Amino acid sequence: MNFDFATVMVTAVLVTGVIWLIDLVVWKPKRTQAADNLKQQGVEKNIISDTYKEPLMVEYARSFFPVILAVLILRSFLVEPFRIPSGSMMPTLLSGDFILVNKFTYGIRLPVLNNKVFALGDPERGDVVVFRYPKNPSVDYIKRVVGVSGDTISYFGKQVYVNGELAKQTSLGTFTTTGEGLHMTGADRRMENLAGVEHQVLVDRGRPSMEGEFIVPEGHYFVMGDNRDNSNDSRAWGFVPDDNLVGRAFMIWMNWDGVQNRVSWERIGNIIK
Repeated sequence: MNFDFATVMVTAVLVTGVIWLIDLVVWKPKRTQAADNLKQQGVEKNIISDTYKEPLMVEYARSFFPVILAVLILRSFLVEPFRIPSGSMMPTLLSGDFILVNKFTYGIRLPVLNNKVFALGDPERGDVVVFRYPKNPSVDYIKRVVGVSGDTISYFGKQVYVNGELAKQTSLGTFTTTGEGLHMTGADRRMENLAGVEHQVLVDRGRPSMEGEFIVPEGHYFVMGDNRDNSNDSRAWGFVPDDNLVGRAFMIWMNWDGVQNRVSWERIGNIIK
């Protein structure tokens, strides 16, 4: 079951905000009036202070509301962290990478509702994007945009063709690594030029590929994992609607290697290309 952080944060903002507002409008004036009445009666100061003191619930609401609101704004409109759960984007991203995603690159969207309220730009071929999985929008996926609206994307012989033009690949030798990526040791590492964007891909020569030709409909995107033979992507389930976009991945801020149980310091700060 996926934790819906945005819904929890919006709910927390509403609850703390409403409590604080009710206190300002209703409860605080009553406390002030009661304290003034006690003053006029010459009651001891400590009793007056206790009368004027905020209830614990109000104190918490007043303290947490601005903090929760700031976090909600930051995560909803600016930058949100994600963790890579699988190896489908190897060698670009490894399982255990913690990444940052730019939330405003493709437009400002309302939290929870995900409606775009202000358009700023569209994904381009080669962008690494996070999106809500079309088959189950409660799950976030990360893939590379290979085709945009109107493109014809073909995948045959472990190579991509965009509108009939081959995305050229240059061999970089055999992929070798340790830790989380160990299971792909022996695959071909290749540099692919996708409409001018160079990035690395992995190809498993001994594994059959999902092949076919796909025409990208308006308002949709065709996405693939860089680990071409180990990725559940548009070749299997279709296109990503623009409404499902979350943002563009741009940096690895931390990596935890679950195999060697250590932080991979060399990956921290790497820009995602």
